[in-house]
Amino acid sequence: MAGDAQPLLTVVMPVYNERATVVRVVERVLGAPVGPIELIVVDDGSDDGTSDVLRSEVAGRPGVRLIHHDENRGKGAALRTGFAAATGRFVLVQDADEEYNPADYPALLRPLLDGVADVVYGSRFLAGTHRVLYYWHSVANHMLTTMSNMITDLNLTDMETCYKVLRREVVQSLDLRENGFGIEPEITAKVAGLGVRIYEVPISYYGRTYAEGKKIGVRDAFRAVYCIARYGIPARIRRPDQ
Repeated sequence: MAGDAQPLLTVVMPVYNERATVVRVVERVLGAPVGPIELIVVDDGSDDGTSDVLRSEVAGRPGVRLIHHDENRGKGAALRTGFAAATGRFVLVQDADEEYNPADYPALLRPLLDGVADVVYGSRFLAGTHRVLYYWHSVANHMLTTMSNMITDLNLTDMETCYKVLRREVVQSLDLRENGFGIEPEITAKVAGLGVRIYEVPISYYGRTYAEGKKIGVRDAFRAVYCIARYGIPARIRRPDQ
């Protein structure tokens, strides 16, 4: 986007085997009631035809940058690629599976635009429309958030949410290491370690079933526990207000 005005928002969308939904999500992102938007789509080695769909139906759209990984490296690796390429004032994470609604962007951006926040989390567990699905999945989310809060001394309600929005200087200052879904607790721990201002806002959530393509599972939950301790304890020790 050389020569263009700086985008207000860079949306980083990691994509792996989302042929059925990715074009609709791209269109919803580009139609979100904020702007200007830079959308960075990182195809993380898809092997189901998603790459062909992206090249034929997404590449070349105004405001869209398409980056391909030669092999599947994981959500964390795709996010690191997108974060490094971001040029917007703020950076937002968007999944490609239609669980999260870009219509929530204005609410997510409001605390940042008002100058009271450096980071905003969109919480699925505050007031908001959500699809009723797995009880034990929600229990696991609450447990992981509680464990993270105990170490970081934050009072988040939804650490695992996809919708995290950060000032670009903040996200690009994080030394992120996780390749998989462990990126979520890692981001939270390292943001907490900076001592920046964090807000939460309610969002809508349209969860999908495993039959519909949901990818996160029990192994990811155990990895999250490890990451909470691995990154949270050192970040807490180094936090400026300690």
